[in-house]
Amino acid sequence: MHPAKLFDFSQTLAAALFDGIAYPWEALGKIKDFLIALGESLPKEEYEQRGDGIWIARSAKVAPTASISGPVIIGKDAEIRHCAFIRGSALVGEGAVVGNSTELKNVVLFNKVQVPHYNYVGDSILGFRSHMGAGSITSNVKSDKTLVCVHTEEGSLETGLKKFGAILGDCVEVGCGSVLNPGTVVGRNSNIYPLSMVRGYVAENSIYKRQGEVAQKR
Repeated sequence: MHPAKLFDFSQTLAAALFDGIAYPWEALGKIKDFLIALGESLPKEEYEQRGDGIWIARSAKVAPTASISGPVIIGKDAEIRHCAFIRGSALVGEGAVVGNSTELKNVVLFNKVQVPHYNYVGDSILGFRSHMGAGSITSNVKSDKTLVCVHTEEGSLETGLKKFGAILGDCVEVGCGSVLNPGTVVGRNSNIYPLSMVRGYVAENSIYKRQGEVAQKR
């Protein structure tokens, strides 16, 4: 689950966010300050500041009905569609799509990520070309409000975080209507069946069908 095993850092402006950390969720508490510093350094010929802590690439498409609060960076050629709700501390990568009624909060979306239809993504990191099907969400707080652990076959890892949704490696596909429970980590090139309820660690190159039924891709 080391960040380098999950992500291609050439596909994000946030590569430095992961310097010196062992687990990707360690970056979640640093997103806000990182974006403020990064936004100030962006080239003005490529990015326009459109409010307090809001930097939007001049080539991005942003619907007039979208609601955006800073700090936010929206990358080149990204598309923010009708009624998207970006609550702050969000990096939307180059060519990414944030769709109708999708809500983002404290997230990093690598380049080419798609969250296009009625998604909630909070306290999460989505790797290059990952895609969440319509209505799939990250659940970022446990019902009993205790700290989130990541469950693996070798045991549970304490994160020290009350709010932690999901980490998706590069090229992960999440099926429609799925719920990624707090502390979900999905390795690269894995697929999650529609209507799944996912918890814990899913290894790379897997097909997640249901809890206890995970196949390896051939």
